[in-house]
Amino acid sequence: MDKFSYNCINCGSLYNSNEIRYLCEKCALENKPDLPPKGVLKTVYNYKSINKSFDQLKETGFIDLYPINSTDSLPNLCIGQTPLYSISSLSNKNLPFELYLKDDSQNPTFSFKDRASAIVSAFAKEKEISTIITASTGNAGSSLAGICAANNQKAIVMVPESAPIAKIIQIIMYGATIVPVKGSYDDAFDFSLSATKEFGWYNRNTAFNPLTIEGKKSVSFEIFDQLKREVPDRIFIPVGDGVIISGVYKGFEDLMKLGIINRMPVIVAIQASGSDNLTKNLKSDKFTIKKSNTIADSISVDIPRNFYMTKKYIEQYDGEWITVSDKQIFDASLFLSKNTGLFAEPAAAAAFAGFLEYRQKSKLQDESKNVVLLTGSGLKDINAVKSIARIPEAIKPELNELMKFLDLPRH
Repeated sequence: MDKFSYNCINCGSLYNSNEIRYLCEKCALENKPDLPPKGVLKTVYNYKSINKSFDQLKETGFIDLYPINSTDSLPNLCIGQTPLYSISSLSNKNLPFELYLKDDSQNPTFSFKDRASAIVSAFAKEKEISTIITASTGNAGSSLAGICAANNQKAIVMVPESAPIAKIIQIIMYGATIVPVKGSYDDAFDFSLSATKEFGWYNRNTAFNPLTIEGKKSVSFEIFDQLKREVPDRIFIPVGDGVIISGVYKGFEDLMKLGIINRMPVIVAIQASGSDNLTKNLKSDKFTIKKSNTIADSISVDIPRNFYMTKKYIEQYDGEWITVSDKQIFDASLFLSKNTGLFAEPAAAAAFAGFLEYRQKSKLQDESKNVVLLTGSGLKDINAVKSIARIPEAIKPELNELMKFLDLPRH
């Protein structure tokens, strides 16, 4: 019996895991370039045969719930097990509920994307595949580059020419081949698919490769463990393509299918109002697209590639969603840094902005447990916050100059 199989989220077709799989062969024939792809595959396990407690699963690195044969195939880096900070007050005011910040900027390449890259890399290693390609706005690309460097593999990364310079430099420093593409992330995405078909490289693209969701679900196991085996009431997640949120759903769903937990947390999808192509279509009969325009480049997506799986999860488990403006993201980034010492990139700050909106509207119950997923470091995109981080002019190293600078009274 195969360890896992693939299930098409649209037509329900099942595929075995003997071959490398991307989209469902039947549904992929219906796909159009200006719409989210149908046929995204969901990885399913024989849950009845696993029959293990959470402690037993944890002891073996949850290998029973990953599409790889051994944890030895993973890169020798500390991926995951990121801090979950408990925050009891904001602006010197005690909170009536529990707030936890999951800081995934502590991953090796400073973003949540390492979770997905690690599983994709390990799978490729077990299949003796040496070259992996991806399209990225920056984080997935720098993640794949770093993970491949650690696992002795070659990475090819296609990025839109507007990708933040810090992420581009990361990709180059890890030794990957970077291919800047004229156009948007979606143009880079489609171009990488053409290259995959032509040259036979293994493709890491979000949603297109079902294993990216499997890697990202690891955060759910950690949150449950770090909360002393309790399910939080709400989790706030930044959303672009819809893969991170689907990964979080999938992790808790795995635990439900094993009988370890009996409920799903309320998961709140946060999108930038300038790039809300996923959430604005959740209740629509006809999918419409607007050109994305937001400072949160990591969640700036015209065509959300994992739309159908995300929609299905939100409907099945009564998920919630909200959009936040770029101003709210700016304000949240500054507020988060000043109050917690955590400097998050705009996409991560968007999740915190969503939390602040819920707090302002009194939508959080007293004593409830609330988690905000911070997906990347603010150092990934300094340009995005330059306007609010004003650097003062230099002064002479004289005390009277310092007194004037700090507006201190004279003795």
